[in-house]
Amino acid sequence: MSGERVLIVDDEKEIRDLIAKYLRKENMEITEADSGEKALSLIHVYKYDLVILDIMMGGIDGFEVVRKVRSDNDELHIMILSAREEDYDKVLGFGLGADDYMTKPFSPFELVARVKSHLRRTKLIGNRPVEQNIPESVTRGVFTLDSKSYTLIKEGVNTELSAKEFKLFRFLFDNPDRVYTKQQIYENVWDDGYYDENTLMVYINHLRNKIEDKPEKPQFIKTVWGVGYKFTLESVAKGV
Repeated sequence: MSGERVLIVDDEKEIRDLIAKYLRKENMEITEADSGEKALSLIHVYKYDLVILDIMMGGIDGFEVVRKVRSDNDELHIMILSAREEDYDKVLGFGLGADDYMTKPFSPFELVARVKSHLRRTKLIGNRPVEQNIPESVTRGVFTLDSKSYTLIKEGVNTELSAKEFKLFRFLFDNPDRVYTKQQIYENVWDDGYYDENTLMVYINHLRNKIEDKPEKPQFIKTVWGVGYKFTLESVAKGV
């Protein structure tokens, strides 16, 4: 890889310098920002391939940066790198539109591997032919999925999904009652050879919280113990 533009956003200079050192070894172009405000200004003016973003910063924090970026930009890869390791923070970050979440302290080698994986995926997507003959709207049971507007409707009510949540739901929705391993789901939805089970589980839980009446007892996205997950409408058909 060479020439990819990465923005590092962290209020600790030592962290920025460490990340920049390792990414420059991969011939990436690095820009640094020490605040959320500066990051948003740079993103507004320049085109970056990926942003590595801290959460806990003075002024505009990392979550707000993600929210503002995603309001008009779905293409920029956002990797959160934070000392906050609670599931709540990860769910919030992914829900706002982050593509990845790493916790501090971190391995520079793993970070580089993840960055390269995201950038490689960008190239693969850019080189793919446009999908043909995919219906814009599909209805199954209580769900209607509109791939053109990225809209999920359940029983007549719109359910807001992030781009990644939509892709995850569509993959399962398009293959009802078929059981997939966690790795199969991850590789198809993330187009990524770097399998991260925790990321998948966070997204599954977040999706269940949005579409299930009782997320703790899911009707639609079922866990198949020892294997993975499946999407089913069996309980609805039976009137359960």
